[in-house]
Amino acid sequence: MKRVFVSDCEGPISKNDNAYEIVAHFVPDGDKVFSIISKYDDVLADSLKRQGYNAGDTLKLVLPFLLAYDVTDRQMRQFSAQTLVLIAGTKDTLRQVLGTAKAFIISTSYEHYIHAFCDVTSFPFENTYCTRVIVDKYSVTAEERAKLKKTAKEIAAMPMITMPPNAMSISDFSSKDRQTIDRLNEIFWREIPAMSCGKIYSEIMPVGGTQKAQAIQDITKKLELPLSSVMYVGDSITDVEAFQLVRENGGLAVSFNGNKYAVKNAEVAILSENNLAAAVIFDAFLKHNKDGALQIAANWNRQTLEKDIVDKTLLKHFFAAYPNALPKVQIVTAKNMESLSGESSEFRKKVRGETVGKLG
Repeated sequence: MKRVFVSDCEGPISKNDNAYEIVAHFVPDGDKVFSIISKYDDVLADSLKRQGYNAGDTLKLVLPFLLAYDVTDRQMRQFSAQTLVLIAGTKDTLRQVLGTAKAFIISTSYEHYIHAFCDVTSFPFENTYCTRVIVDKYSVTAEERAKLKKTAKEIAAMPMITMPPNAMSISDFSSKDRQTIDRLNEIFWREIPAMSCGKIYSEIMPVGGTQKAQAIQDITKKLELPLSSVMYVGDSITDVEAFQLVRENGGLAVSFNGNKYAVKNAEVAILSENNLAAAVIFDAFLKHNKDGALQIAANWNRQTLEKDIVDKTLLKHFFAAYPNALPKVQIVTAKNMESLSGESSEFRKKVRGETVGKLG
């Protein structure tokens, strides 16, 4: 059977959280603004499961604040190109998978960033799915601009929301967090939609959650292949539906430096500073099907990899990157899920930085 390599971009392929970095750069205290809204995104998508809301919708919620500070598409493109940082091994990994199978990237990132990524790596843009937005087509009045700037300042001063384990309703949150969530609900579902730029919320569809799963279905339909042909690599809450779709249909779900959401929904967890580890797992998936890939993950050592299972050129590059100890690769089980989630979340911060690593 032909195989398909599908990956998220930020995390498995690059170190950036581009939307966070754009907001932090162009909006005063934008790092705090984005972090609060990102946690609110987790609350709506995971705990409260707000109808019509998808993980990753943070990327449309923050857009009015960029408009308030007159951010343009040109600025977003330039900033994305200047700040792009790839995970080690990315070019070799993409060269390897593109040379042996079809490869696609499904990212919640703005298209400005994905264009910059494709320019640097020569990855075909037509093989990507991302959040399409032209900010230049939207405008705000002087009164709205002042209001949005004041609101951004208010959000930046809010306390960070703490998500209780297994929270399923607003009543599960502390009174302080309920107050924060209620205020954010007012801002994003009443105040901003009433502005002239409010239509941005109905017109922009970030590629996260359900959209990522739909993108995988679109890929396999176009290639006329079953979902079992897909290995999907992700790292965050926006990948949960994609992981579930692939797993339920016989494909392989791989977390790469994932947070708790990714690890708990994946079958294999990779903790690595170099994404050639994902290329190795995919090569096994390509040549020896899912069972073969899982067998390698279960017996992850040099001897297993050297037994004529993995492409020799790929293996040479991989061993050169890791001349001593190999990066951690482990099958996710009910027994190790909690500890592995914690370990992977901490490793994620080491690779991508403390602030970005903590984002959902």
